[in-house]
Amino acid sequence: MECIFGLVGDGFALLVADTSQVQSIVVQKTNEDKIMILDSHKLLGVTGESGDRVQFSEYIQKNILLYQYRNGIPLSTAAAANFTRGELATALRKSPYQVNMMIAGWEKDQGPSLYYLDYISTLHKLEKGGMGYGAYFLLSLMDRYYEKNMSLEKALELVDKCIKEVRSRLVASPPNFIVKIVDKDGARELAWRRTVEDQQGPPSSSAPEASPMSEDVSVQA
Repeated sequence: MECIFGLVGDGFALLVADTSQVQSIVVQKTNEDKIMILDSHKLLGVTGESGDRVQFSEYIQKNILLYQYRNGIPLSTAAAANFTRGELATALRKSPYQVNMMIAGWEKDQGPSLYYLDYISTLHKLEKGGMGYGAYFLLSLMDRYYEKNMSLEKALELVDKCIKEVRSRLVASPPNFIVKIVDKDGARELAWRRTVEDQQGPPSSSAPEASPMSEDVSVQA
């Protein structure tokens, strides 16, 4: 059950996403990064079917970078959001992508911004928001504790409250979350919130070796 949420603070925007890769009833991995760095000052958080999520997010990233290389200037956050919305709307009438997205960015003249984009191409500019099953629980927390132009410390406290609520209330809650930030210093990974670590490599053979079979001993009556 995927979850992604974000908020805008004083000079920065945060995106938070779960890191679980799930197929049917199987958790395949718990360290899947679902927040892509589009360029130096933009983030794209995507949830949805894994094939659509990876293919569409990479398609958007490469086209935004292509525009920058061709024209010598990057797209603004609003322009990137509207371009993404246009591509999703075009695909909706041909072969729709089952993805929901949040786009965060920072610009020198506009400051931080956050956009909500769902699978049917509904685009909204927000100061806070969430998507996925976790949003049923965390949106009320954001309404209660979010403050306009809040500091990074307070924003991270709110993020931790939201993660704790999702973990405690959602019936099949994701164990790990990744937090990324975009501000005047660029887009980057900020923190992880982990309760499970994926095992690297093959399982260790910690079981004791079986003792050799003892010789048969006939029992004398």
